[in-house]
Amino acid sequence: MKVLILCGGRGMRMHELTRDMPKPLVPIAGMPMLWHIMKLYKHYGFDDFILLLGYRGDRIKEYFMDYPWKNHSFILDTENSRITLLEKAEDWKITFLDTGLDTLTGDRIRQAKDFIGNETFMATYGDGLSDINLRRLLAFHREKGLVATVTGINKKSQYGTMTVRDGIADSFAEKEGREGIINGGFFVFEPGVFDYLSAVVPNSLERNALADLSRDGQLAVYLHDGFWYACDTYYDIMTMNRMAENGMDHWRVWK
Repeated sequence: MKVLILCGGRGMRMHELTRDMPKPLVPIAGMPMLWHIMKLYKHYGFDDFILLLGYRGDRIKEYFMDYPWKNHSFILDTENSRITLLEKAEDWKITFLDTGLDTLTGDRIRQAKDFIGNETFMATYGDGLSDINLRRLLAFHREKGLVATVTGINKKSQYGTMTVRDGIADSFAEKEGREGIINGGFFVFEPGVFDYLSAVVPNSLERNALADLSRDGQLAVYLHDGFWYACDTYYDIMTMNRMAENGMDHWRVWK
């Protein structure tokens, strides 16, 4: 099953770190946020990734091209220009898809349609860390049998809020700024979602596609009451690094 990760944002609210670096590469506990997210998916058996690139996508490409030799011991045979790793590297399959510098989230996902085919797929943002059980999320999605499932988090925030009844969204509103169930990312989609992503262009996943899915009763909500943290600001990054230093890195379920 393919996993789409939205990696195109500029990270304006953490400009101290993202002047020349895409937000998903900002390090937490010495490794990029994107790496932590991919390790979570791999832990549950999902290792076929499509990275939806935008701002400084070249840096993300470079990171993964250099990842094996920079993060593992190896033998270099200079005569044959051959590198032999002494440790097993992650067996990820990664598709790097350039989706535009300022493209909206829904339009970025829509550009991956040809890579998805007629299959169920997962998607998430490149800046949210969680200890969510992705197998349970997928089982919930299949049980509900709807076009889309979003992970719901009980939290007061500026993010999109939802009202939920029997595991199905009654409504979805972006940036309500009130107590409620917010969009925590970690989606599961059926191919039918591309109809919603094409209904309005340009398309924001949050303001357009998810709102329309909710209107049609096609948005299930998997409530996650474990660890979840969205890294939007420099303060958030500092907080997460302090948590890791103090052994509170609850998102690292693969340890």
